[in-house]
Amino acid sequence: MNATPFKCCSLAVLLIGWLTTMGGALANERWVILGGDIAETIAALDADIEVVARDDTVTHPPEMAALPSVGYLRQLSAESVLSVAPNRVLAASQSGPKEVLEQLEAVGVTVDVIDAPASLSSIAEKVRTVAQHTQRQQEGDALAASLTATLERLAALPPLPDTRAMFILHHSGLTPRVAGNDTAAHIALEAIGIDNAFDNMAGYQNVAAEALAKEAPTLVIMSQRGLDALGGESALWQLPGMRLTPAGREQRLIVIDDQSLLGFGPRTPDQLFTLRQNIEALLGIEQVSR
Repeated sequence: MNATPFKCCSLAVLLIGWLTTMGGALANERWVILGGDIAETIAALDADIEVVARDDTVTHPPEMAALPSVGYLRQLSAESVLSVAPNRVLAASQSGPKEVLEQLEAVGVTVDVIDAPASLSSIAEKVRTVAQHTQRQQEGDALAASLTATLERLAALPPLPDTRAMFILHHSGLTPRVAGNDTAAHIALEAIGIDNAFDNMAGYQNVAAEALAKEAPTLVIMSQRGLDALGGESALWQLPGMRLTPAGREQRLIVIDDQSLLGFGPRTPDQLFTLRQNIEALLGIEQVSR
């Protein structure tokens, strides 16, 4: 579909303004960061760069989350990004649309995309790549080694016995939306040695009361944001079918920070250990993850 005359005019005005602002000032790099994991990695590396804006997925660290937003990671516009007059963009692989990134490059903005899969094994390489772009290679190597060592310790822990977790992403009316296989939540559950009660389904799906009773999760894992949106813990246990599960009868709930746990950034390995320890404590299992 062709752009409307208004949008073309608006973009042209922004391009002229951007060129005027950036001309002769390329030595003073102004960065836009796209992706919560990329922002967290920059913070962990203590990179000495001037970040002027971020996208909506950046919620940590607080000082970066307080910067102007250029929109949602997957639905960017060239106008929004250029409005903060950047000359560098460091982006997660999900950033787009692709045409927007190409528009930015066409007017001279350096766009670097960190192409890393959503996996724990990719975290170390992601750190090294961000470190290379921000000239923090030594710090990147040290951080990558530390994160890899933490994940190796986690992998060496024995599975938790008879533990079936239900990870609720959020709810839709009276039906919880639960993580199945091929999700970041499923990867996290596997990493800490517990079973995903809904690993027989793909992606995130709404789950009815009958399925809750059938799969019988031992505990519920949910983000604080999701719990607040639901109306609090009491509302969780009132969901249809929840009382028919061991988790509902015993009211076993672990509240997590979904960005730090599932973002596959530098905070994720420690968050996985914390989750494992919290589950051990909740179930009264002798703690082995110290």
